[in-house]
Amino acid sequence: MPIKTLPQFRFLCFGVGAIGTYIGGSLALSGQAVVFLERQEQAAYLRQHGLRLTLKDGDHVLPDPDIVSTIEDALTHGPFDAVIFAVKSYQTQSVLKYFTPYNVAMPPLICLLNGVENEAILASVIGSDKIIPASVTTAVGRRAVGDIVVERLRGLGIAQGHHLAPALVAVFNQAGLNARLYPDAASMKWSKLLTNLTANASSAILNMTPVEIYSHPALFRLEMEQLREALRLMRAQKIAVTDLPGTPVRLLAFAARVLPAFISQPLLIRSLGKGRGEKMPSFHIDLYSGSGKSEVDFLNGAVVRAGEKRNIPVPVNRFLRDTLMGLTDGSIPLDTYDHQPEKFLAAFKEFLHTSPAGKSV
Repeated sequence: MPIKTLPQFRFLCFGVGAIGTYIGGSLALSGQAVVFLERQEQAAYLRQHGLRLTLKDGDHVLPDPDIVSTIEDALTHGPFDAVIFAVKSYQTQSVLKYFTPYNVAMPPLICLLNGVENEAILASVIGSDKIIPASVTTAVGRRAVGDIVVERLRGLGIAQGHHLAPALVAVFNQAGLNARLYPDAASMKWSKLLTNLTANASSAILNMTPVEIYSHPALFRLEMEQLREALRLMRAQKIAVTDLPGTPVRLLAFAARVLPAFISQPLLIRSLGKGRGEKMPSFHIDLYSGSGKSEVDFLNGAVVRAGEKRNIPVPVNRFLRDTLMGLTDGSIPLDTYDHQPEKFLAAFKEFLHTSPAGKSV
């Protein structure tokens, strides 16, 4: 029986952060052609030092990656079959200004961003027929520019709907990325959102680990209500919860909706400890990096906007978003709730009584 030859793609990887380095670097190591687009100062460093990836099978180096600093230069290295779009969600709008003059020439874009709104934002510029929704569940740590380590291999999902999707799954799997095809993009992206919400904003606000937060009974109840708010919105939109690669999202939803706390709390504490250990989640990393940026408005904020659209109250997500945005922009001092869960919970109760959007949990 003849061996089926996988297609050879040419990718443009937009961003050399943790996910861009991991996905683009893994594809390049497997023999796919990848051009990386990064700012000039970062590009110069990467040309000199290369990309370094610690994967499940060991350490790898791409000593001479193909790196450009402008879209104009990138397009001279094409044509490309697809773009790997792997920036932070808060960078989407600023990146769009670079896409606009080239929207006709832009190839299909694999959107790996967290949240449930980025695909629509990107489609408004380059067209919905060029958007391929995707979600990464593998935990990737960034040691330095172009230097990553896979902390927990899970995989990634790619939504059906674009003619390239099945071939991309095959090519990604050849690169060891554990890709799966999903029939419903909304189900995949909203299910990933549920996992992103878990002990993320509260960890940044309180400067506590997810396990510490889930071990506190009142904080655990707040976390479960945060998830139930998102689940109510999914139900209202007829969006099903689906498991993602290496991630039992349906069990998380069942624990939040059905299980009593004396069962769900120890179950989820064990799951968090196994999945994250002592590593702090992304909101905490961004807040304490001093960047002044946070994805909270693209995760908890997306829940808030969906709730407003459907007249479904989501007070926990609103409070978490507003509080973390205040800490991020400096309008709330960084140490306000640092390891002070009772003060944090009292502030939430006050929010419920004073905010028009408040609703007793």
